[in-house]
Amino acid sequence: GGDIIQIYKGMTGEGDEAYPDTFFAREYRLDYTIHTLNTPVIAWGDGIIMGGGMGIYAGASHRVVTENSRLAMPEITIGLFPDVGGTWFLNRMPGHSGLFLGLTGAQMNAGDALYTGLGDRFIGAQDKQSVLDDLAAADNWDNPSLVVEHILRQAEQNTDAHCPHSHVRKHLDCINEVSDSETLSGIVAGIRRLESHEDSWLAKAAKTLAGGCPVTAQLIYAQIQRGKHLSLKQVFLRELKMAFACIRNPDFREGVRALLIDKDGKPNWSYQSVAEVPDKYLAEHFIPRWEGEHPLADMREEAA
Repeated sequence: GGDIIQIYKGMTGEGDEAYPDTFFAREYRLDYTIHTLNTPVIAWGDGIIMGGGMGIYAGASHRVVTENSRLAMPEITIGLFPDVGGTWFLNRMPGHSGLFLGLTGAQMNAGDALYTGLGDRFIGAQDKQSVLDDLAAADNWDNPSLVVEHILRQAEQNTDAHCPHSHVRKHLDCINEVSDSETLSGIVAGIRRLESHEDSWLAKAAKTLAGGCPVTAQLIYAQIQRGKHLSLKQVFLRELKMAFACIRNPDFREGVRALLIDKDGKPNWSYQSVAEVPDKYLAEHFIPRWEGEHPLADMREEAA
């Protein structure tokens, strides 16, 4: 993930006050570039891939997961939102699972990544050096993507590691049911009914939402509902507006304070429920917070 503590210090004046804006602009430019590169990029997702790490990982052309992979967009816990392209990849997941994962920050394993489209190949962690050796030994790079795909496919077929079953796949009917409402308040109520569910993954997801930031929940709902038909570039242009607004509003600071600074686990959110968040306040998160041209206006369009 990103250096959230350094961003916090910039937001509170304890550090470089220009750092948060600079960080997000550079991060978004980097992630968009990874998405649009013609050169194959292998993202070896062994371990924790969350927040800013997901932004780097999701854009790669060849995304590997291992038995150790733990993926999530847990911004509901810190008052931000699933940024770095979350609008793009959450909208492309089965059923309502993208919305559910965004609202709950639920952790995904390798099976979840493959099922939701975040991962491409499952390869055992111990096979990494073998993959690197095979890449180094390849002698015909006329079509780099095909070379990489062939090597990763062979590694996946030959690995002895066990890919865990997908929580999302197992519970998709339940996820769709609780997330099916005409209002965000109805969706939140539906998910929160799972707090006492016998399945620990669902129960933990619901409890995380219960303690999460109501403004973040509204932002997630808005970004997914309004972002279904945006191009990749449009997604990144709009998400930077949202990130700059979060930097300047209190919930992001408060969420980081409670989770990572004071570590009291008791954030005092600006609003206590999604129903209390004013429409005007939500709309302000989609207004540019800079003078002149958009900081990412020069980004090239995606390759055809």
